[in-house]
Amino acid sequence: MAKQKLKIHKATAKRVKISGSGKAMRRKVAIATLRRNKSHTAKRAADKMFPLSKGDRRRLKRLLPYA
Repeated sequence: MAKQKLKIHKATAKRVKISGSGKAMRRKVAIATLRRNKSHTAKRAADKMFPLSKGDRRRLKRLLPYA
């Protein structure tokens, strides 16, 4: 019998994208609300994608087994 397929964590899959080189990239937090009160520099910096921290990468392998 074949092994059962592993399910991915859908919420994590929507929040994290895997780059071409295999790095997990995420967006900055606290940018969606009260955006008009933030400076232009803060808004531009928060719109970029950032690599996931080393501690979270281990958890990501369990949440996204095929990434």
